[in-house]
Amino acid sequence: MLLSEIAKYLNLELKGEDKEIRGVNTLEAAKKDELSFLANPKYVPHLKTTKAGAVVVSSEFASQVSSALISSNPYFDFARVVQLFARPQGTFRGISELAFIHSTAQIDPTVTVYPFVYIGEGVKIGANTVIFSGSYIGERVEIGEQCTIYPNVSLLCDTKIGNNVIIHAGTVLGSDGFGFAQGQSGLEKFPQIGKVVVEDNVEIGANTTIDRAAIGETKIGAGTKIDNLVQIAHNVQVGENSIIVAQVGISGSTVLGKQVILGGQVGIAGHLHLGDGCRVAAQSGVGKDIPPQTDVGGTPSMPHKTFLRSSLILPKLPELYKKIKKLEEKVKELETKVQE
Repeated sequence: MLLSEIAKYLNLELKGEDKEIRGVNTLEAAKKDELSFLANPKYVPHLKTTKAGAVVVSSEFASQVSSALISSNPYFDFARVVQLFARPQGTFRGISELAFIHSTAQIDPTVTVYPFVYIGEGVKIGANTVIFSGSYIGERVEIGEQCTIYPNVSLLCDTKIGNNVIIHAGTVLGSDGFGFAQGQSGLEKFPQIGKVVVEDNVEIGANTTIDRAAIGETKIGAGTKIDNLVQIAHNVQVGENSIIVAQVGISGSTVLGKQVILGGQVGIAGHLHLGDGCRVAAQSGVGKDIPPQTDVGGTPSMPHKTFLRSSLILPKLPELYKKIKKLEEKVKELETKVQE
């Protein structure tokens, strides 16, 4: 594409020479027919050495390159450029004869179904959705339009998927939640008869598990992005446009508001409420409700600034302990002298 065409598509100002762009790359590796970007100021020195044909930059750095697309958010706009050049995975089109499709399934003619997919009774699949090999689509599952279901995904019965949803390889939606009732004779399984509902424009990473509700729904709100290896338990409600990073675990019946961000390896106890706009630092343990627009960190979680101050003190504890022991010894000596 011509650089001017990209600028028009992104609604950005082009400064410098127009040229043909054939791909995208990093500042260090880009060639003269590739487009790069600068989002982190620490990489500014690379602008002098890059061979990139053009760079997406903020206005303050535009003069340092021969051709620039001026952006107030270079990372965001570069992501939109990459979409133009990205090649989708998979080239198979149509419905494979090697797939099993139940006679009652309703599948739009534009859907692609790879070999060795199982599609069960009463399934509904919308236009232009792609389902890769090894996926299991259980009874009465509904999948919207423009979805991508990557290999070996399991969508168990009654799971509902909205439009423009991406589910990466190995993910399981609708498996039983961890529900058991304790009695004198042992543990009795609490049947999990609810469902999982995933709204529009959600992306779910590889090997993530989202459990069906015991009763009712486990819901993932529209626009939410979930990383790899996340566990979301039964009846959890995740608000719109939230971000859940890898290895997070959310216990049953917890409610996340809109635009909540959970860092990697965060653990959240059950039956809690995290308000809109909360942010939880990586490896934190949350055991109580968090008010809206609050940043927390640590285990147990605390206000983020308190957590940072505590983190600075923690390495000094052995030294402080020694000082306290010495002070205690001096206090005892003084008490002995006073008693004499």
